[in-house]
Amino acid sequence: MDTMTPEQRHYAMSRIRSTENRPEREIRSKLHGYGFRFRKNDRRLAGSPDIVLPRYRAVIFVNGCFWHAHRNCPKFRLPRTNTEFWRNKLERNRRRDRETVEQLLAEGWRVAVVWECSITGRRRADKIANVAEWLAWWLEEDLGEPFVEV
Repeated sequence: MDTMTPEQRHYAMSRIRSTENRPEREIRSKLHGYGFRFRKNDRRLAGSPDIVLPRYRAVIFVNGCFWHAHRNCPKFRLPRTNTEFWRNKLERNRRRDRETVEQLLAEGWRVAVVWECSITGRRRADKIANVAEWLAWWLEEDLGEPFVEV
């Protein structure tokens, strides 16, 4: 059962933004602190990646677990109301994400996906620092891993 009125739900959903969200800003801030320079949401590339590092020919997506239907994640739960609508919408999102990654890989980009659940919760600052450090290592070492998920 929904605990919000339709007006409250509408207002809450209207506050959700697709770019410039907190996890994205924090990852960017850490990477910038490590000396990486990047572009944000470059529309010339498939999927408008959250972080584009042309020097490393790499892109990073910071995905919310709900909106991108992160499988086996405690932060993702299919809504109990209007279930068919949400199932279709989230499946379209997953399919679009897959196609975007495939297109970027085919164009020679390296792709990293950072999931919201890996950088939120207790010890958030430590998790963000660890993920950013791992991303920095992945970017600089170029070990031939064109696609990674964190």
